[in-house]
Amino acid sequence: MARVAKKKDEKPIEQTLWDAANKLRGKVESAEYKHVVLSLIFLKYANDRFEEQRKRMNQSGQQAFLELMPFYVKDNVFYIPECARWNFIMENAKSPDIAIKIDTALHEIESKNPSLAGALPDNYYSRLHMDPTGLSSLLDLINGLKLQADGDKDLFGKVYEYCLRQFALNEGKGKGEFYTPRTVVALLCELIEPYSGKVYDGACGSGGMFVQSMRFIDQHKGNRLQVSIYGQELTDTTRRLAKMNLAIRGISANLGAEAANTFLNDQHKDLKADFALENPPFNQKAWREDNQLNDDPRWNGYPTPPTSNANYGWLLNTLSKLNQNGVGIVLLANGALSSGGDEYEIRKRMIENDVVEAILVLPQNMFYTTNISVTLWILNKNKKSRIEKRPDGSITFRDRSNEILFMDLRKMGHPYDKKYIEFTDEDRAIIVDRFKSWRLEHYQTTYEDIPEFCYSAKKAEIIEKDYSLVPSRYIEFIQAGDDTNYDERMTQLSKELKELLIQEAQSRKDLLEVMKGLGYEIEF
Repeated sequence: MARVAKKKDEKPIEQTLWDAANKLRGKVESAEYKHVVLSLIFLKYANDRFEEQRKRMNQSGQQAFLELMPFYVKDNVFYIPECARWNFIMENAKSPDIAIKIDTALHEIESKNPSLAGALPDNYYSRLHMDPTGLSSLLDLINGLKLQADGDKDLFGKVYEYCLRQFALNEGKGKGEFYTPRTVVALLCELIEPYSGKVYDGACGSGGMFVQSMRFIDQHKGNRLQVSIYGQELTDTTRRLAKMNLAIRGISANLGAEAANTFLNDQHKDLKADFALENPPFNQKAWREDNQLNDDPRWNGYPTPPTSNANYGWLLNTLSKLNQNGVGIVLLANGALSSGGDEYEIRKRMIENDVVEAILVLPQNMFYTTNISVTLWILNKNKKSRIEKRPDGSITFRDRSNEILFMDLRKMGHPYDKKYIEFTDEDRAIIVDRFKSWRLEHYQTTYEDIPEFCYSAKKAEIIEKDYSLVPSRYIEFIQAGDDTNYDERMTQLSKELKELLIQEAQSRKDLLEVMKGLGYEIEF
């Protein structure tokens, strides 16, 4: 009896692409590599969809309209001019001027498709002076990919997202700011549920918050047409990634007229959004000069955030973008929960103004740019009871005025890639269920405080603890381990260290004055 050869497990297309393309690294700078690869994948994908549409038109007897752009745009297909078609690119893949031909192809596609304005690289491959042989090898690799798959309408989106993640993983700490892990973004969307209205992200990176928002709407049978996207990104190349990421999914977005600093050149000054989702740079220093933005309307009666750290600048920027019922969610380093000085005064006033709804501490090693534990702030301009209409029926919000929900998620999540943590679907379901049971009337489960997990604190308790928002100061810990009250102990230690340093500085000053009085001036 003949033995049947066992079929080897096939790798997902996105992993196959990454594994093969990764061998070509070193041909260009690592910071540039993602743009080289992703733009070529986009070119292949756009051509695949274009050719599929031509095939359908031929089969339905519409040969006379094959070169008319409206017959592609109406089905959310990009029109591809002849000089940008994949067959032409591959016919010239071995040419010494292939970089110029690719740049021309991308330019022509963008010029013919308004939704791609500002999305594709401009004269990029020519400027890189990349070895034509390496570029040709990359084209051969991508040529073998089938980015259109039956039953999977977002295959290219998955490939694109996978590559973004892998680039972020490989670039490591200090890089990858353009990408927020998908499971984190999914949790943000499930918590605040952006069903309809205006959605804002002032540090939008590659657009992951917007993509996940639309995915959430699709999963819950909402209407994409009822959502408007507004964002801003500092880096031009990352902004192009975002525009490309959104365009391939048919998501319209207003990312401002150009790449710009959100604080110094706000592209959406008059925006009043229903939702905001943001993962800004953590602990951003020197974000403004001493004489800049002191009277910025976004501070709206709050003290001006200190120049030494932009964390509270991001919080106040988010608050300023929300309408009277708006909800925003911002990821920040844990230090913002108990920082002093002007940040303390801002935090105190935010609590007094009742705009902080919940504080959730995430596990360590969830982000590719840092291994620290990160805090998720939920801001709400209206914590009072109200009814809101949803596609699947109306819901009633519980009156949570002058209360803040604290959740400690540091023991949740599962490891992947040896050194990172991510939330599974089950993890997110547990977190969201607890939050909704606290937030909504007539919910399927009843809220109750759970030791080592969650606690609903009254405003009076928070005032008693001097406006600290460190969850471990409120959540009960039954078996307090060495690290349970780490944040609290570090806060106290920081205060003691500050006092010691002040005393040391004063002692040094006194000593220098004494020596100067004796005629011996010491200079440093």
